[in-house]
Amino acid sequence: MKPLKVALETLGCRVNIYDSEAMMELFRADGYEVVAFNLKADVYVINTCTVTNMGDRKSRQLISRARRKNPEAVICVVGCYSQVAPEEIAALEGVDIVLGSRNKLRIVEFANRSRATGEQLIEVTDVLTSQEFEPLEVRDYKDHTRAFLKIQDGCNRFCSYCMIPYARGGISSKDRQQVLEEVHELVDHGFKEIILSGIHIASYGMDKASKEAGLLLGKDRGYDLLDLLEELETVEGLLRIRIGSIEPMFFQGERLARIKRLKKLCPHFHLSLQSGSDSVLKRMNRRYTASDYEKVVNALRREIPDVSITTDVIVGFPGETKEEHQETVSFLERIALTKTHIFKYSPRQGTPAASMPNQVHGTIKEERSRELQSLSNKNEESFHRGMVGQDHQVLMERWDGQLAKGFTENFVEVEIEAKEDFSGEIINCSIMEAKTHSVKGRLRQ
Repeated sequence: MKPLKVALETLGCRVNIYDSEAMMELFRADGYEVVAFNLKADVYVINTCTVTNMGDRKSRQLISRARRKNPEAVICVVGCYSQVAPEEIAALEGVDIVLGSRNKLRIVEFANRSRATGEQLIEVTDVLTSQEFEPLEVRDYKDHTRAFLKIQDGCNRFCSYCMIPYARGGISSKDRQQVLEEVHELVDHGFKEIILSGIHIASYGMDKASKEAGLLLGKDRGYDLLDLLEELETVEGLLRIRIGSIEPMFFQGERLARIKRLKKLCPHFHLSLQSGSDSVLKRMNRRYTASDYEKVVNALRREIPDVSITTDVIVGFPGETKEEHQETVSFLERIALTKTHIFKYSPRQGTPAASMPNQVHGTIKEERSRELQSLSNKNEESFHRGMVGQDHQVLMERWDGQLAKGFTENFVEVEIEAKEDFSGEIINCSIMEAKTHSVKGRLRQ
């Protein structure tokens, strides 16, 4: 008897990538064969994102694609879009299963039940009242050289433009022992670099369960992100640790001194800025000023050699004036971050920003986006020029038979000419030439 086939498509962030890998491991454990989404399958899983209207639209398009590929298949729609609009999704033609952002653990059970009975199944937990961390696990990553490890979920910040607290719920942390076991398993599978991910990763340990874990370990406080990073330093075979996007104000006081001592933590930090204008930051409900952010950047550069700092910025936030936009431009010119990811503001129904006055016209958003993208490209190339002549350890990711590509410790892409495939290996490279979005290197013997 041929195994049943499951196909999955993931939209959105690294946390979603992790959740998708975990769900596929559950299907494999039940005997399913995982196939590409464009192939005929018995079960289709769409792991959704609802950060923007575009994410919702892409989710609906994927549902239609799955239905056309196999009208008899069970279609499971899971994740953030399912969480905030379950009735809307359930009403779409072909949808058999709707699972919320913390209801993925039972996906195989639901898929098998729907296949057997033909009934539509919906399970969406009220994430705003729950602090339970859904204990998904990933023991191996197919076709990856770096492993993502989700250690935290949810957010309590409620930025005025953001749906995430409604879609992912309040903060919750993965059990310390489960994190350590998962790390050891990934290292045993040959992974040299692990990326710790979360929705608001700086809050790891601030929920009740982690505070109790800290007390059990003899601490007078909770077991937090820095405790975890320090413990992971001792894992034999783990060579690199990265952390995903993190709150800039995390890097204050004694934390910076402790971070400086971590030898395996990669010197790349993605610190979300969103705006360089204090008045815009206040409307966004971001809990820092541009000056606060700049102090963190300066401290990191002072304490950590070759550190790379990247960020996100939203242009065209409601009420953003020409002067406020110029404040952001001037700020980014002054602090010259390695790279800026620019997003044009998109209203999300149900968030305070969506009903704010003076919504910015699309053409103005486009102009401001182009201006900041040009500045980002300039800053990125300048950072790369500063690397020329340096030696870096590069984790190689892919090879086309002639060119190999990988990433330095500070997350700069390197291209080298190579006669053999080094994918998954960390090699020593000399940086020879700077380009806008990458550098060229030479293999050192």
